[in-house]
Amino acid sequence: MVFDQVSELIRHVRTHSPFYRELYADLPEDVADLAALPLTEHTDYWAAHNAEPSRVVTGPHQDGLLFKTGGTTGTPRLSLYTRDEWRRMSRCFGAGLPAAGLRPGDRVANLFYAGELYSSFVFTLNALQDAEVPTVQLPIGGAAPLDFTVPALRDLGATVIAAPPTSLCRLAGQVLDTVGTLPLVRVALFAGEACYGDQLAMLGRAFPNAEVRSIGYASVDAGILAGPVAGETDNRVHEVFTTDKVVELLDPETGQPIEEEGRPGRVVATDLTRRLMPVIRYPVGDLAEWVDFPRRRFRLLGRSDEAARVGVVTVYLEDLRTLVAETDRNALVGNLQVVLRHHDGLDQLVLRLAGPVGGDPDERAKLAAELADRLAELRPMFGSHVTKGLIHPLAVEWTGPDGLLVNPRTGKLVRLLDQRMD
Repeated sequence: MVFDQVSELIRHVRTHSPFYRELYADLPEDVADLAALPLTEHTDYWAAHNAEPSRVVTGPHQDGLLFKTGGTTGTPRLSLYTRDEWRRMSRCFGAGLPAAGLRPGDRVANLFYAGELYSSFVFTLNALQDAEVPTVQLPIGGAAPLDFTVPALRDLGATVIAAPPTSLCRLAGQVLDTVGTLPLVRVALFAGEACYGDQLAMLGRAFPNAEVRSIGYASVDAGILAGPVAGETDNRVHEVFTTDKVVELLDPETGQPIEEEGRPGRVVATDLTRRLMPVIRYPVGDLAEWVDFPRRRFRLLGRSDEAARVGVVTVYLEDLRTLVAETDRNALVGNLQVVLRHHDGLDQLVLRLAGPVGGDPDERAKLAAELADRLAELRPMFGSHVTKGLIHPLAVEWTGPDGLLVNPRTGKLVRLLDQRMD
């Protein structure tokens, strides 16, 4: 069945998408094996999509939705979905909600963000509507003031809350400072970022009867990928939506598919159902390991090197390299490494810059300040989340020419270090 779906998908994109037609130009006409296809490189994919007209899409976008994913204001990344594609995704995702702990009659507070082309609130609302388990939705939203949200949760008898972990923790802080606890909440659903031990502890104080669960694994550009596993105690473990998705884990060095359990690989997704803006062998930007390959269950391990995910804000590494190159007018930086850390309940993006030993500290400090200002200007969501206290401000670390971590086996620079699980 999957073989037939892949075969038909490849024929479709070669016929209707100039980008994929060029990408697969040297392949046999009858190719139907995903592993025989090249990976879809982010830079090429989005450059082709941002062309006028888009060289990725297979036809006009006449119905459905449009959402913004990562990227700076100069290079927006807009993901397109038809109405039928969106409905199918929300139904598939909704079918996984009982595994996350939803029960008939739950009163679910949707605290994700809406507007400004964000997708999380809308998708959660649709998935709950399409779920087989009946629930009452409380569409409060992530922008509501906390002094409204806490009384609303209490007075409306919310039994489930759904939001990014950082937002859940801000809410928990308000609960602890005002009403003390909300004992009626029995499930806290998170998505958009990982949930760390210090966050779990805080949520446990504010919502003492709540189980903290992943609502599922998805992204704006790659769509839905996997759902929670019923009874699983590790929130990083998910099961692929195999009717609609193929998820591969590829060796970071060789690019070869991994099937054995416990071996980290890059998450690469193929959507079998999207036809307007196809996603085929698309690196999602995460690392994972199989925990049960036959049932396509995997454990998320952190970020790979396509993009940095800081809280719910995605910043692509190529954008960061361009930012540094354009801002560093005095050639202070020889190379850079991106580091992700988590402390005091929040994520932090760190630019580790390598320069000559004995560099001028005043010039370095000036460049660091300008980089922070430029990043907030070019990626407004990053700046706004810093202002709201949802993530830490950008940090800049300086090191000598040999101070960047390299792969001990290949000697290649490790472009992104995710230290949040350490």
